[in-house]
Amino acid sequence: MLTLLVIIYVSFISLGLPDSLLGSAWPAIHSDLGVPVSYAGIVSMIISGGTIISSFYSERIIRKAGTGQVTAVSVMMTAVALLGFGLTYNFWWFCILAVPLGLGAGSVDAALNNFVALHYEAKHMSWLHCFWGIGAATGPMIMSIFLTKVRGWSYGYLIISGIQIVLTIILFITLPLWKKAKESEGIVDEDDGESHGFFEIIKIPGAKQSIITFFCYCAIESTTGLWGSSYLVATRGVSVEFAAKVVSSFYMGITLGRFFSGFLTMRFDNKTMIRFGEIGILLGILIILLPLGNITLFVGFILIGLGCAPIYPSMIQETPNRFGKMLSQSFIGIQMAFAYVGATFMPPLFGVIADHTTLLLFPIFLIGFLTLMSVSSEMLNRRSRKA
Repeated sequence: MLTLLVIIYVSFISLGLPDSLLGSAWPAIHSDLGVPVSYAGIVSMIISGGTIISSFYSERIIRKAGTGQVTAVSVMMTAVALLGFGLTYNFWWFCILAVPLGLGAGSVDAALNNFVALHYEAKHMSWLHCFWGIGAATGPMIMSIFLTKVRGWSYGYLIISGIQIVLTIILFITLPLWKKAKESEGIVDEDDGESHGFFEIIKIPGAKQSIITFFCYCAIESTTGLWGSSYLVATRGVSVEFAAKVVSSFYMGITLGRFFSGFLTMRFDNKTMIRFGEIGILLGILIILLPLGNITLFVGFILIGLGCAPIYPSMIQETPNRFGKMLSQSFIGIQMAFAYVGATFMPPLFGVIADHTTLLLFPIFLIGFLTLMSVSSEMLNRRSRKA
């Protein structure tokens, strides 16, 4: 059903909008709140911690409520949380509001990804995540408009919250379409059969390598988004506004990359797309290290974004092929939970490292996780070929 597919695309815009705001605005936020720069890791950890919990339990939640209702309620939770961010100037309120923001992302992410992996072609998975990138790229762009004003970041959060509220209204109005699609086309919101626990899933051959790959990917993406601005301000001497625009180009690279990846998936399989992405990330990091001026910073971050573009959707799309459709919802929920474990602990870990050493280690940190991700991915590919 075309209308339902459009709704799923719009929903992923709402998922992307808040994901990149904290990293872009934090250089200004931590100064206004009077907290150390490393405290961004605390807020980020709480947000991702909420997604871990909701991802682990996503299969049960989706079976009970259905994909449509889970999506609408989750977007509403993020809208309320962002509204609170824009209205408070207290760090501890940031931490409290981070809880519903994280919980709102986990279940809907797992539900929509599995739904598309089961019922649509690989090109739609790439384009779906392209729409996430539209949201993720738009967030810092909106925020950068207000950063020149005193406490302008609060206005940025309020604008994004307003957009989320509009999307929430649309999702609730269109809830009957999910039921209609289920009745007319036989589309279901969940896999048939019983639920599968983590300890049951982890024993399946290839599960460990798959989890490690998701973990490393999200560590790379979230660390780049959270600490990219701070790295540029501290080591290159650029302004906060300029750094926010550079990080926005990272998300723009993800967006454009996933748009073109949708066409490339018609020719290349998921495994090849993942390898293309790993090469792109490496090239981007190497360019950032070159002392060739500020323009090359845009090129480097765009290339990292282009490299990230095909990896995550290709890994998700490949899940039913590797582990079967009956296990796909369980696997995707657990994979995404561990992806958010990487997003939860690795950015604050780098913050601690930077506090005790230097932000110059930022590119080295990314290369380390890129190497581990590539090794795990190739091990999983070899195991799949043997199977």
